[in-house]
Amino acid sequence: MTAGDQTDTLAFLTRLLAREGPVERIDTHISAVLMAGHRVLKLKRAVRFPFLDFSTPERRLAACEAELAVNRRTAPGLYRGVHRIARGPDAGLVLDGEGPLVDAVVEMRRFPQDDLFDKMAGDGRLTPALVADLAHRLAAFHARAPASLGRGGAAAVADLIALNDRSLRACGLVPDAEAAALAAAFRAGLSRHGGRLDARGAAGKIRRCHGDLTLRNICLFEGVPTPFDALEFDEALATTDVLYDLAFVLMDLWHRGRADLANLLFNRYLDETDEAADAGLMPFLMAIRAVIRAHVAASARQAGEGRAYLALARSLLADASATLLAVGGLSGSGKSTLAAAVAPWVGAPPGARVVSSDRVRKRLHGVPPLTRLPPDAYRSAASEAVYAALREEAARVLVGGASAVVDAVFDRQAEREAVAALAAACGVPFRGVWLDGPVTTLGGRIAARRNDPSDATLDVLAAQAARDCGTVTWRRLDARLPTGTLRAAVLAGTGGTGAAGPAADPASLPGP
Repeated sequence: MTAGDQTDTLAFLTRLLAREGPVERIDTHISAVLMAGHRVLKLKRAVRFPFLDFSTPERRLAACEAELAVNRRTAPGLYRGVHRIARGPDAGLVLDGEGPLVDAVVEMRRFPQDDLFDKMAGDGRLTPALVADLAHRLAAFHARAPASLGRGGAAAVADLIALNDRSLRACGLVPDAEAAALAAAFRAGLSRHGGRLDARGAAGKIRRCHGDLTLRNICLFEGVPTPFDALEFDEALATTDVLYDLAFVLMDLWHRGRADLANLLFNRYLDETDEAADAGLMPFLMAIRAVIRAHVAASARQAGEGRAYLALARSLLADASATLLAVGGLSGSGKSTLAAAVAPWVGAPPGARVVSSDRVRKRLHGVPPLTRLPPDAYRSAASEAVYAALREEAARVLVGGASAVVDAVFDRQAEREAVAALAAACGVPFRGVWLDGPVTTLGGRIAARRNDPSDATLDVLAAQAARDCGTVTWRRLDARLPTGTLRAAVLAGTGGTGAAGPAADPASLPGP
């Protein structure tokens, strides 16, 4: 790394902002951010790393202009403009002067630092509703981002692995032999996933993404989850697989012990995209992201944090077998709550894909999850189509190497047998769980529902209770037990790993 002296520039910007009020400063390995009043000025540091070069004023100006352009895609209200810092006639510095270029800054609108998602995750203010909203916005952002055919795929990931290796060695976080062993593990993973990565590139999954989607680069701005500070200094690095873009924030949530929110983000994103078949790529892609955070932390003299990210990367590269878990029971028995509770701990991070019959039914009818459907949508033929679609998606997930949790009433023996046969056909273990409870208890839950994808009514429950469900051979659990107790019982039966990170408080489990 090389660095230039920007002492005069920082002093000039501090004097300029002091007119707005007390000046606060945040330093990162590549930027100095100065804030006062409602105004923020972000200065690129005069540094050179293996992955970026801000060593000249011209390069920094170009990076500022690129930052403005890429961030107005997701945060137009935050980014105000770019300013040249020039040498004035009296040899002093001036903003937007015509003299020789000295530096450049991006001007932004200030927001409370407590509204950064990393701070919100740390103090428990990052709610399931905000994470679900973020998933919706990321899916829409990726959908409208321009595709880049002919780029990406296995070759691009090989370049990322090599870049990570160089950066890890340069920062000195681990001995070269350890870095070499980690790079070899990544190359082995690439040999397994390379064909699928190439296929995704050919299918238009390589797009101009955010590129640096960590929790600290997402804020709550005007009540909306807002990604900002996108990667601007390398178009090749930012033009990448959409799942690799998503992997950064999933990895960050997992690292911070919020496996529940990582799994929720993952599932709500898959609800709105056609990415379920490649869910098995996520541990590998998250591992690459973890190494990036490791060498960035080390470069910022945070060696302990860097080593924690490396430990996560190694665990993400470990083999984890796929499994299929089915959760059945009458309406109101808590199937969806239990499915969401166990999913983070089934299979490899970020946990299992939850395939819910309620959400599948709404998708087949082309409506959002909370839109109520007419009675015709629940006739026998329509329900058969829902169960078939549920099994089809679960099969795509399982064949791709990820685990699945399917959530439906399963009150017909044929449907229970069909989902068990699916697991056998995919060559994965199967477990079925049936939630039992008094009809009065289930009815009370249905009556209390608000903002729920299920359209079940008390009449629907009565019809289910009157039907002969056949012989239920799945493991029966009392639906009245606390969610945490049920989760522990299910995971003990499925061999759930309890992957790195503490279990979520059942009270925080995701809703619709």
